[in-house]
Order: sequence, then structure tokens, then C-alpha cells
Amino acid sequence: MKKVVIIGAGTGGTIMAQQLNKELDSKNWSITIIDERKEHYYQPGFLFLPFDQYKPEDVVKPIKDFIPKVVDFINESATKILPEGHQVILSNGNTLQYDILIVATGTEVAPEEIEGMQSDEWGKSVFTFYTYQGAVSLRDKLRDWKGGKLVVHITEMPIKCPVAPLEFAFLADSFFKDKKMRDKVEITYVTPLSGAFTKPKATATLEYLLKEKNIHIESDFAIESVNNENKTINDYGGKSIPFDLLVTVPTNKGREVVEISGMGDDLNFIPTDKGTLQSKKYPDVFVIGDATNVPTSKAGSVVHFEAEILTENILSYIKGKEMTEQFDGHANCFIETGGGKALLIDFNYDHEPVTGTFPIAGIGPLRLLKESRFNHFGKLAFRWVYWNMLLKARPIPFVSARMNEAGKDF
Repeated sequence: MKKVVIIGAGTGGTIMAQQLNKELDSKNWSITIIDERKEHYYQPGFLFLPFDQYKPEDVVKPIKDFIPKVVDFINESATKILPEGHQVILSNGNTLQYDILIVATGTEVAPEEIEGMQSDEWGKSVFTFYTYQGAVSLRDKLRDWKGGKLVVHITEMPIKCPVAPLEFAFLADSFFKDKKMRDKVEITYVTPLSGAFTKPKATATLEYLLKEKNIHIESDFAIESVNNENKTINDYGGKSIPFDLLVTVPTNKGREVVEISGMGDDLNFIPTDKGTLQSKKYPDVFVIGDATNVPTSKAGSVVHFEAEILTENILSYIKGKEMTEQFDGHANCFIETGGGKALLIDFNYDHEPVTGTFPIAGIGPLRLLKESRFNHFGKLAFRWVYWNMLLKARPIPFVSARMNEAGKDF
């Protein structure tokens, strides 16, 4: 019997287990998925935890609830991949042989990369909401915080969900307004980019919203260190920004198993063909989601779209046929802007976010790059879609893996 091994039971690994379980003949193929965790996290929900908009039970469920029963779930760490030998070594010492390997290991934050970031003030005045525990700790801090200088900071790109730090700044503005203390909080958004986002039209819209909400932006900030005693972040150019509360997005890196296996780039992301999602070096290794180095957002929507393409390509690979399906970099994302409104962006490798309608051309009902209550409700509804449709590889009506150019104002 031939074997598919999937490393990582997050969004990408779970969807691929579901998809391949439907497509492969169980008499000829077995599927094994490996993860050291027992819990599956709805990571977009981490944004809402600090503001008490979600409860912990909204974002955490058992991994086994989403793995098909015929798929073998191994609750261990994958400690090393031996691609030349087509093997994965587990933390318990066992070795798994594979015919096809899918790497879905995601990313992890690495605050230790920046001098002073994970030091005396970590968890006291320096926080991140990019982990479950970090988001819960920040929630506890914000419940009693009396105000001061709030700095929302990105260390470097790429990061998971590039718009999440902006969303945090916007939601913080609303949160403190609701608490009748916005006048006691000075919010500064600090980014290594030259603007609020990576694409010009979206940047213009988002920077307008920052200005409208009296959120100061500091761009082109390449952080060197965090000074815990003086409570400042300092960049290589000599600039220093003071904080009373620092909410940072540390360096995002691929998992350690990728580094140990010698399969990644400088940030432990695997060089991946951006169209086929096959490893550039190892033909029987495929990569999905945040573990890749493909030039698109590291976001849940991307994983969803990649999975459709990757499934078809793996089936072609098994049959010895050319892999003709090409991922176009499609990403879409709701951006919470506070006050019960949100933006929606839809883009791919070739097209930046523009105005228009989504998902149906000329009809919508969602509007692109425009604030609306409807977009906000779409963002909230996605949690149900995630748990009940996306993770179970059920089709989402009117939303295709490739970006639909119709209805967009290019």
C-alpha cells in the first residue's frame, strides 16, 4: 500500500486530509497526519480575543473532530524529514516512510530574534496576539489598562495575515472609544513597509482610515531592539519610539523541523513552485499554506484556494500526468475597521486589491475596498464557515480557487 504523509494538522493539513480521503482509493493508499498538538485553533479569532469579542471556546476545538476517521492521526512531533530517503522521523523515535509528503507546518513567532523583545517586560507591557496564549494575556491586560502610548508594531515581513496588525489598531480605536477613554490612548502603528500595506490602492484606503481614526503611522521602521528599561523600540537608523503598551508581531518563521531537515530558506519557508505547489527540489514533496515561500499572503483563504489546486496536482502526479493546475495566488480577506464595519480585499499574483463587487460580478452582495456593515457581518460569519465548511473541505458557494476578474475596477 502506498502512503501519503501530512505534517501539520492546522488548516492546510486538515483540508488536504479531507480532500485526499475523498479522492484516493483506500485499498491502495493510506493517509497519515502528524501533529504534536491536540487542539485546533481558529487563528483569525486571536484578533478578537484581546477585546473580549470572542471567548476561548470560540477559537479552540479538538483536532480529532476534523480528521476523517480512516485517516491515521499521530499525536507526535515530526522532528526531521529525510527527503532523499522519503522518510519522516517522529519524536518518539519511529520512522514513517512516504510516497507523497505534504508539508503543512505553518509558521511560528520568534520574538527571540529581536534583542530585548522577549525579556523582562514580555507579558507585562510587551505582548503579541499572534499566539493563543498571547492573545489571552493581552485580553487580561486590556481589561484594566488605564491608557498611555499604545504601539502596534510589525517586526518584518512576511507574517501571517498581513492586515491583522492594522485590524488590531482599528479595533483598539473602537475599544477605547467604547470604554470612554480614547482621549487617554495615543495609538501608533509601526511598520517596516513604506506604507500601511503592500499594494498601492489598498495602502491609500487604509492610510486614510488611520488618519481618520487619529492613528499615527511610522513607516520604514527596521527594528533593532526593545529597550525594556526605557520602554522604547529602536531601529537601525537611530529612531526611537516610546511605548507604555507594545503589541508586536515578532518575526514569523517556518517550523524548526524544516530548518533541521535543510529544506527551507533563511526563514525556514520551503522553496515551492508558486503554480503547482510542488517542492522545487523534491518531486514527491508538496507544500501548502504558510510553510511555502510563494509570493502571496499567508492567510486562511490562500490555504483554502491552494488546497483545491494541490489536490488536483497530486492526483495528476500519482497518475504520472503533467500537473496542469496552476495556483494564481488568490487571496481574499475581510479587514475589520472598527465601529462594526469592515473592508474586503480580493487579489492574486497579478492583480492588486481594487474596488468592485464580490463574489458575484455586479451584484455582490459584498463591496471590495469599501467599508460596510455587511463586510463586518461577513467577517463574523467566516468563523462558522471555517469550522463547518472549510475544514471539512466542503465547497463555499460562488467562491472559486482562482480569482474572478469580473466585477472588479481594474
